[in-house]
Amino acid sequence: MKWILVCAITIGLLGMLALTRTGQKPSRHPNVLLICIDDLRPDLNCYGNPVIHSPNIDRLAKQSVLFSRQYVTQPTCGASRYSLLTGRLPRHPVDVTNEALEKQVAGKPRAEVPETFIDNLRRNGYYTVGMGKISHSPDGYVYGYNDPKSDKLELPHSWDEMLFDPGKWVTGWNAFFGYADGSNRQGKKSKVKPYEEAEVGDDGYPDGLTAHLAVGKLKELATKNQPFFLGVGFFKPHLPFTAPKKYWDLYDEAKIPLTDSPTIPEHVNPASLHQSSEFNQYALGDEQASLEKPVSDAYARKLRHAYYAGVSYTDAQVGKVLDALKQLGLDQNTIVVLWSDHGWHLGDYRVWGKHTIFDQSVRSVLIVKTPEQKTGLVRNEIISSIDIYPTLMELCGVTSPAPVDGKSFSSLLKKGKPANWNNVAYSYFKQGITVRTDQYRYTRYFRAQQPTVELYDHQTDPHENRNVADAHPDVIKQLEPVWAKGNTGVFN
Repeated sequence: MKWILVCAITIGLLGMLALTRTGQKPSRHPNVLLICIDDLRPDLNCYGNPVIHSPNIDRLAKQSVLFSRQYVTQPTCGASRYSLLTGRLPRHPVDVTNEALEKQVAGKPRAEVPETFIDNLRRNGYYTVGMGKISHSPDGYVYGYNDPKSDKLELPHSWDEMLFDPGKWVTGWNAFFGYADGSNRQGKKSKVKPYEEAEVGDDGYPDGLTAHLAVGKLKELATKNQPFFLGVGFFKPHLPFTAPKKYWDLYDEAKIPLTDSPTIPEHVNPASLHQSSEFNQYALGDEQASLEKPVSDAYARKLRHAYYAGVSYTDAQVGKVLDALKQLGLDQNTIVVLWSDHGWHLGDYRVWGKHTIFDQSVRSVLIVKTPEQKTGLVRNEIISSIDIYPTLMELCGVTSPAPVDGKSFSSLLKKGKPANWNNVAYSYFKQGITVRTDQYRYTRYFRAQQPTVELYDHQTDPHENRNVADAHPDVIKQLEPVWAKGNTGVFN
């Protein structure tokens, strides 16, 4: 009996200690920290790129489940986030645009909109806070690039608080396209370079301010007696590729490798690609990009250098947030999800940007840590970003009345082979629908330009440099019904 009494007292003291450290009463509902990173392709050390300096995300990966083949549904910011937040594939043309959340959710009554998982958590007792770019807008409000900030939320039913510190840039959109002197792309009518290294500290660019804001908010949330959802959205490495000089100095530009896909893929119509119009908006760039002629190797290395510096800058900001989570003891009851909204072509197929349905554009970063996870695990199963919604609801012990297209991957968060995992992911853009299977990418376009069918064999062509659809009608026949399950009618 004495031994049982000692154990009971010990457990009680441990519980009190946890409460003292975090301020939170123990809850069966874990907190959720969602970190969204803009335009980050899986170019991280933990994803196998030894050139990249990403120590903080790498450290998280060593204690988490890293998904090596996670695919977004649309390779553009607003549409990708719309699918993430609603767990749904696109069904209407607006769903594949950056205005998806603005037109489908903002300004509408709760009963008329698809429910986001943040909204669902909020209805089930979570205190929800967003900061930075979680939806499409950089500060969560609907307004034009050149306009004053409005009071119209993109996600009106999701937030208890929506925060952002625009600093010297005054508005979210100015900050999103901002340079170290407080100027921005639109204010200078695009007469700017697509990159910048400045002798400033981390707070000299907006993501440093967001990290500072997140650390302060975590300290407040640690004292609340209810579970929380905190969404933190970082801008970099989105264009312009701007970062403090110390992150540029991490790299030897001459040693940065170039793309494994320097030309347009064989047997592919240029209509499947694009002329890098977003990148070419930066009118003072050293060179313009086009499908007809690649930029020089020297400029390609400079641009990759700039992109990598942005990745390392954001990695440092992620580290500040994760350190605060641990120091406050919140890591003991918090699910961490680090996700990027799509990939980005760094000269692949002569393209600089996203907006294609090739692997480099629709494959993105996903790292998930549950409180119980102590050692890292890499999962190579194919999953979709729409699977995150039902997974989080299951992990949080929350049911959702909203219909979703995704499937919980909670079985993939532990070792062992899961039963009945379908191993496919669908993506949509440029009047095309593509399905990624374990071995193949199979794409069909609704357009006049031929060929409209593309097939890439990842066993022999992991960089998708050769369309082999004509040579493998047997594979096309096998994959056609799989592809058809993802045809939602969005391009009909």
